[in-house]
Amino acid sequence: MRNIKLLMVVLVSFVFTFSIGVAAQERWTTTWAASALGPYPGGSGSSIQPDQSLTFPGEKKSANDQSFRMIVMPDVWGKTMRIRLTNAHGTQPVTFDAVYVGLQYSGSAVIPKTNTPVTFGAKKTVVIAPGAALWSDAISPAFAREPSSLTGRKLAVSFHVVGDSGPMTFHADALQTSYIAMPNSGARSGEEGESAFLNPVISWFFLDAVDMRLKNTRTIVAFGDSITDGRSSTLNGDDRWPNVLARRLHAVVYGDKFAVVNAGISGNTVVGPTESTPENPTRGGISAVSRIERDVISLSNVSAVFWLEGINDFSKRYMAPADAVIDGFKQGVALLRAKIPGVQVYGATVLSCLGTNLAAYGFPEQEDNRQALNKFIRSTNIFDAVVDFDKVTQDPNGPGLLSAFVPDSSKGGPEGDRLHPNRLGYNAMGNAVDISLFIPLLPK
Repeated sequence: MRNIKLLMVVLVSFVFTFSIGVAAQERWTTTWAASALGPYPGGSGSSIQPDQSLTFPGEKKSANDQSFRMIVMPDVWGKTMRIRLTNAHGTQPVTFDAVYVGLQYSGSAVIPKTNTPVTFGAKKTVVIAPGAALWSDAISPAFAREPSSLTGRKLAVSFHVVGDSGPMTFHADALQTSYIAMPNSGARSGEEGESAFLNPVISWFFLDAVDMRLKNTRTIVAFGDSITDGRSSTLNGDDRWPNVLARRLHAVVYGDKFAVVNAGISGNTVVGPTESTPENPTRGGISAVSRIERDVISLSNVSAVFWLEGINDFSKRYMAPADAVIDGFKQGVALLRAKIPGVQVYGATVLSCLGTNLAAYGFPEQEDNRQALNKFIRSTNIFDAVVDFDKVTQDPNGPGLLSAFVPDSSKGGPEGDRLHPNRLGYNAMGNAVDISLFIPLLPK
């Protein structure tokens, strides 16, 4: 009996120690992402994009021996990180060298002594094949020793493109100013000052994810089109509805238990195009069903996905029937559950665009399809929960968005397009999410 009790004590001790070890184990967790629209400059580009004729001169519109400084804001910080460079829509190998991460100071300047070199397979130069993406080696910059002090700070990811890049993979509607050096100016990415990076751009190029090594943080992905991408919200304000949701989560007891990342693409559809090439670029990138593996499943430590999409499918550009879009949702959700065991998938109702001034939207057949899709989203059992964004944004006394949500927060003026909400509308959407949904996902 004594031996049995002793064995039980040893087993309990082992289980307890093992559990603590598992709980304390760090793992890669995506804390910033941007889905690749297609090859620059095709697609639904930002309506507030500065002129790039000096940055990318000529017909090819490619990078040529020049440096990029992409400004991004990780939702949660860790001491150790890595970045992912992508050539998803390229047609030739792209060579990168002089890759750095540092803390943004202001504009294109980096805080002195924070610019930290990044390697790929222990090498300073990496060649990424067409259609491929590659994670860097892990780095532990000195500036990240106290991650809690970096909340809300922005990371400057700098790299040099060697030679001619060919078609450049990019995310158009960044709503964040980044910077690019002049062509044929060489490797300037190691410089912390702003003298080389004078050309502003409102898109992200070649960079599509940042991971942190974290113990008890899980990733929530917001997946969809321009209304998730944040069009008509504030420039450099981080006021998209996923940003609002993220700040709410961090402000309550969840703290840094969740990182919210954005996988929206302006103009995206649920079903439709399966490729985007320089010869035939798609307006909104490849369809959600086609990109869900690349833009959601391939990210690290994903535990939940919000999916808000469908209005572009019903536009005059595509005229997809509601049944086809519903089948696309079923296919996409099934793929998520098959590839990410235990993932929570939340559906979101599609906003009204009645009264829009955009010719391809707001016609009766589109509204009929939107209503049919929303009926499916509200009633189906394929989602773990549903967020009724339509309810919180629609004017109860008339068609379309609430009038307070109409003025464009990006460009200003009293009249927006009546398709995309402004900052007030996105704030209402971010606050409409019941954050108790995430309690089952909290680390045990």
